[in-house]
Amino acid sequence: MNQKLTTSDHSRDIAGLKYVYPVLSRRAGGLSVGINFNTNNACNWRCIYCQVPDLVRGAAPEMNFQLLEWELRFFLQQVLMGDFYDQFNVPEQQRIIKDIAISGNGEPTSLKQFDKAMALIGQIATEMGVLPESHFVLITNGSLMHKSVVEEGLKILDHFQGEVWFKLDSATESGKMKINDSKQTDEKTLENLKLSSALCNTSLQTCIVDFLAAKEAVFEQKKYVELLAEIKRRQIKIQKIMLYTIARPSLQPEAKQINKVDENIMEQYANQLRSLEYKVKISL
Repeated sequence: MNQKLTTSDHSRDIAGLKYVYPVLSRRAGGLSVGINFNTNNACNWRCIYCQVPDLVRGAAPEMNFQLLEWELRFFLQQVLMGDFYDQFNVPEQQRIIKDIAISGNGEPTSLKQFDKAMALIGQIATEMGVLPESHFVLITNGSLMHKSVVEEGLKILDHFQGEVWFKLDSATESGKMKINDSKQTDEKTLENLKLSSALCNTSLQTCIVDFLAAKEAVFEQKKYVELLAEIKRRQIKIQKIMLYTIARPSLQPEAKQINKVDENIMEQYANQLRSLEYKVKISL
């Protein structure tokens, strides 16, 4: 096989499996074992920078748990004891599983049996010696934290010493509408974030893109910093803030209007957040 994993290619079918896919992740810094619950390309948000093809509104479909178990065991076996790294030309320094990441082609917490899936993945990864040495990560827009099945799933994630990466791309309701196509209120965002952080270690992930008019962008940055100050005031515990910009082309209608932001803008954000005593990581 002559395929090569790169940080710019997050193809969900590169390994020929339905639920499991490998990624060289910028944020994780190595091999990330991705798990895709949303095989129907359905999400309750529509972020303008999303790379999912044929994205539709909706929830994750029913899970085939037998297939998920078989795929995860098979894939981890190939990585741990097979020739996966050679097949995909993975650089020597990245030949380590950095995390198992629940992400994929939509909002994973929309899965009806989300808690069952989290438990199964955690158990298999622990049995095979991947956890707790590697990280167990849920990448989510955080909009469904109030659902009981999600709360149970977060408790399970915490049991396996996992972490939530909670999306926060905008601190204004108008910004959320333009960037995420979401009507979620600022107060609901804070409620969900508080709930997440109470159940499991939670970090924020923010995608900064050049999309809004200059005046709007300045306003958004100001409100973002103000919201992080409010999070601190409410004593909502955040492990770190991950700032990143686009690395791969969007597959949404706004694609031609979106540009990567430069390092100086990222550093402006980071420095203001560090002044609030947050730990900040930048991925360009």
